[in-house]
Amino acid sequence: MLKGPFSISLRLTAWFCGIFFLGWVLFGTAMWFTLKRTLKDERYQTLSRRMDRLQQVLAKSAGEDEDDRTREFTEFARATGNGLAEVYRVNGQRAFPSPSAAAAAFKWPDVQRIGSERFQHVTSGGQPYWVLLRPDSLNGESLVLFAAAPESGNLVILDSFLKGLLAAAPILLLVSSAGGYLLSRKALTPVDKITAATRSISIRNLSERIPVTNSRDELQRLAETCNAMLGRLESAVLQIKQFTADASHELRGPLSFTRTVSEVALRNPKLDAQSRAAFEDIVVESAKASELLEGMLTLARADSYSLDAPLEQVDLADVVEEACGMARPLASERSLTLLINTSLASPAIVLGDFSSLRRLLWILLDNALKYTNTPGSVEVSLRVTGAKAVLSVSDNGIGIAEADLPRIFDRFYRADPSRSQVEGSGLGLAIAKWIAELHHAELTVASAEHMGATFRVAFQLDDSPSDGQRDRASVRDGLVRAKP
Repeated sequence: MLKGPFSISLRLTAWFCGIFFLGWVLFGTAMWFTLKRTLKDERYQTLSRRMDRLQQVLAKSAGEDEDDRTREFTEFARATGNGLAEVYRVNGQRAFPSPSAAAAAFKWPDVQRIGSERFQHVTSGGQPYWVLLRPDSLNGESLVLFAAAPESGNLVILDSFLKGLLAAAPILLLVSSAGGYLLSRKALTPVDKITAATRSISIRNLSERIPVTNSRDELQRLAETCNAMLGRLESAVLQIKQFTADASHELRGPLSFTRTVSEVALRNPKLDAQSRAAFEDIVVESAKASELLEGMLTLARADSYSLDAPLEQVDLADVVEEACGMARPLASERSLTLLINTSLASPAIVLGDFSSLRRLLWILLDNALKYTNTPGSVEVSLRVTGAKAVLSVSDNGIGIAEADLPRIFDRFYRADPSRSQVEGSGLGLAIAKWIAELHHAELTVASAEHMGATFRVAFQLDDSPSDGQRDRASVRDGLVRAKP
């Protein structure tokens, strides 16, 4: 039956129609053969009664002369079967002249092969007939009586019945399909509600639950099971969030102290070379650990922060200018070319938080600069398409394997093998994804190995009049500022 991206309702409807059609075919076939058998039996009974009467006529005329018997036989044959009757001797000769031209021209079965009564189907003159043959005797002479009836009437009835079945099948299939689909949709409506409720629940609103109806069926048990699972997940996620936030916060102090002590020690002119190298390593690793902790704190805040926060009007061209200004020294240091394309026919104004958008673009730029080999180029472009503003960062670097693309925005995910050789915490793109979601934008990536990568962020343009800045405080309370 149906496979692929079809709903359960359509599959149930297809199964229902398939079973109904099969049942209809079996029913129609059985009825057609039953009708055919009934019509055949009716023909047999008609010919059998006619044969009984013929025997009575012959028995009654046994004492009469030949001419009288012939006359009575002829009158009987013409009166009862349109003259389709014959009386043969066992040697194959007619006992009486044919009662009609049709009987004379009829292709009767071979008399010599008849030993008992037989009901036989023959074709004569291109038309089908049923013939009843019955052995008899008259005045001690063995005879064989024949009586025939056309089958054309039966065939007309069978043909009409078959046409009726075929004509009714599409209508019944249509009605059954509509009825099956409506019934399946009605039966699966609670499943749609459960699906919609489940889809609306994310890590930020795990406290919500699926409505449970007191139906005392499988759907009620499904909803209760899902709610129990959500309760366990909520408890586990809260514990993880609390542990991540507490651990990150508690580690910031020791890391800052370690880094400060190391930096102070490096100012000592009497420090030997080996110790100086060790303290420099400590400073570098402390900086990396601090960056990792800041990213973890950012995502810990993101997990509990609402996406429906008031924003202000931001010109994306200003965001590009400032973020690229931060990236130019890094690109120059790595001998990379940074290209900027922001030629717009109209301003790219969106609702957002400037610092967060700058951080989003900085993450994408930093990512592109890290994974582009010298000599290479990174291009930042901004264009307006319809009601969308699309910000993209493209590079001609090492690219991303197709197998890694679905997980590239996961936390701590590092693609293998070449991308994992570049230093990083594996949190940057996860933070970028969160900032995009905060601004109701869509962040996507297109890439192939050794062909570079292109990250695109599609924003909804804001066409409302600029009447002053909007309240930014509720957004910025949950965001970590990007550092130059």
